Amino acid sequence: MSIPNGGLITETNRQYYAGAQQQYYATGGINLTMTSTFDTNLVFGSSDPISGQYILNNFDMFTSANGTTWTLLEPTSPVSSTTATNTAALVAVGAAVNLPITVANANVLIGMIVVDAITNAVYGTVTTVTNTTNFVCNITTQIPVSTSLRFQFAFPYSMIGNIVTVRASLPNGTYLKIQLRETTLAKTRGSYEYTRLKDVIDNFLIAYVGAGKLIQSVKRTDVIFHAKRGLQEFSYDTLKSVRSQELTVPPSLSLMIPQDYVNYVRFSYIDKRGVQHTIFPANNLTTRPYASPAQDNLGTPVQDNVDNNVDGTSQTNAAWNANNPRNISGAFSQVSNDGGITTQTFYDGALGQRYGLNPETSQKNGWFAINEANGTFDFTSELKNQLIVIEYISDGNAYDLDLRIPKMAEDALYSHISHAILASAAQTPEYLVQRYKRERSAKLRNAKIRLSNIKLDQIVQVMRGKSKWIKY
Repeated sequence: MSIPNGGLITETNRQYYAGAQQQYYATGGINLTMTSTFDTNLVFGSSDPISGQYILNNFDMFTSANGTTWTLLEPTSPVSSTTATNTAALVAVGAAVNLPITVANANVLIGMIVVDAITNAVYGTVTTVTNTTNFVCNITTQIPVSTSLRFQFAFPYSMIGNIVTVRASLPNGTYLKIQLRETTLAKTRGSYEYTRLKDVIDNFLIAYVGAGKLIQSVKRTDVIFHAKRGLQEFSYDTLKSVRSQELTVPPSLSLMIPQDYVNYVRFSYIDKRGVQHTIFPANNLTTRPYASPAQDNLGTPVQDNVDNNVDGTSQTNAAWNANNPRNISGAFSQVSNDGGITTQTFYDGALGQRYGLNPETSQKNGWFAINEANGTFDFTSELKNQLIVIEYISDGNAYDLDLRIPKMAEDALYSHISHAILASAAQTPEYLVQRYKRERSAKLRNAKIRLSNIKLDQIVQVMRGKSKWIKY
């Protein structure tokens, strides 16, 4: 079905797959509008690619005469500009100066700027169209005689509330197209599996609150609070909230903690074959002191002139940074970047067969430590210039796209909100609170099972041909 027909899908196939929405205008004109019906709101900064605000746009505008060949709508586009030559008379600077041209041109419109067609120098702005050969302009730079001019709109379109207004003079039979940029389009794909937090809140107020319903009355702000708290809790162990960043470890061996970081899932470095190798935490090997106050000869912390402790240099950090990790792991100097999948050397076996090994330190993938004082992840020296992937958990509230709930967990969130409101309300019977507590737990357990994405055929494939005892 390519056209929405009243169901939950509101975008056409062209909008979803190609990120495009087009419209045909049999009758052209100025200030024609086009309303976006994408599920994603349009973001507008400028319609002039030269402007620094243009990068803020999440879409581009195109025009076409046949719906097949498209031209970017910008100030110099044919539909938003026209050319002419002024007569053999000097056009002086002034606020209401007449600008005559040699050949009649009906495409010159009020609001167009006057530009040198060769040098792109700006001469002024058209304020009044007297006729097709004479225009009253606000001239800021003198125009030499017989100069090739280009009349154009500085900003050929604008956008307010997902409605795009095209200032250019569009001819009859013109097509307009809104094209989402690839980075925006990539974020919209696959969104049908989610429902937005705003919709969950609205649905809860409709279905659960009111006369004769479970909750007689509740403030919308209370529902928003409990919904966001529930989304946070679900994000930690139920929802698919694991984020990842691909970064290169700099010579400083430190990377900033992501802005929406809550806890890490895994650190790994990527070898030349794209195989990932787990980087282990240095929790039991070293620490990153939050403060290292300077001390006097008696060991007392020293204060500055505003009574704050003077920060010193952490000797723990310095010793760890200067250490060669091979002194801990006992690894040989030979390094292989083949991913450890099909290659096997003497050193691999020797490293794992020596007597009395500590599994925590008998590895060559390196270590990381979290430096809370500086807000960084610190790595050991063998990871310098290595490509690494940081996988971490967010709380589901950092960005707009985070405020989405998988539909498989939507019912569990309704139960969470119901229980939270009833449990925090005065004089709610305890049996009712316990009832909805059990219901919340049961629905949350169902959501975890659904979102675990366990496929029977994958389990069968793994176990096929295996005659092993499964130990618990």
